[in-house]
Amino acid sequence: MIAGNHVLRLGAGGMLALLLATGCARHERGSAGASAPAVRNPDGAMLAYEHDVEILLEEEAITTRLKASQQACTTARFGDCSVLEISQRGGDYPRASLTVRIAPAGVEPFIAQAAKGADIGSRNTRAEDLAQAVGDNDLLQDRLGRERDRLLEFQQRRDLAVADMIALSQQLAQVEAQLQAAQQEGAQHRHRIDTQRVTLEFVPPGGQSGRGEIRQALRDFTATLATGTAWTIRAVAFLIPVGLALWVLISLIRRWRRRKA
Repeated sequence: MIAGNHVLRLGAGGMLALLLATGCARHERGSAGASAPAVRNPDGAMLAYEHDVEILLEEEAITTRLKASQQACTTARFGDCSVLEISQRGGDYPRASLTVRIAPAGVEPFIAQAAKGADIGSRNTRAEDLAQAVGDNDLLQDRLGRERDRLLEFQQRRDLAVADMIALSQQLAQVEAQLQAAQQEGAQHRHRIDTQRVTLEFVPPGGQSGRGEIRQALRDFTATLATGTAWTIRAVAFLIPVGLALWVLISLIRRWRRRKA
């Protein structure tokens, strides 16, 4: 990467090094690749919000509510929305979760629809301040853009040696790759600021969870009984030779005491 008054080490008389040193003294033009100002929150901050919501539903309603929430997102019912993750588990411990990224104005209506007729067990909202990351990325894009423009100027010179042209092309490729990566990172920052991440957890109420545990315990009764019986048999089998050894030892001690008496 070229920086400040940095000199390229090239062959063929170092012509390109001299041109670059001269170019560094010129006024640097603005870069077409520099990012536009990031969209800010209404309060002027650059916050990436995330919401975790636990919704208590009857077991039989979990699947239906999950599909309804998913459809509300995919059809953009409450604004731009993208489904990020879906998970579901059945059996004795049914639960489901849906993670989306949605426009800020649609967060509360989306949660309200998902929790309609149900109780919200818990809700957690957190925000990550991206102001520093966005500022650093803008500065990086601006610097890389100026370097790319300067290299493009030198590339138009017709008095460069072949070796200088090859080195210049390699340097330009590196700068463009770094600029593209910075632009992609900046776009991700803006997307996180412009939208909010919402995770819905659909779980049955505590009473239903307790009943599920009771049912599971009853189902495990036979297996638990069999396991306990097997361990008891093993313990008895292990203790029989120990008991015989103790009985023989006690008998010998008693006999020895009788003879001594």
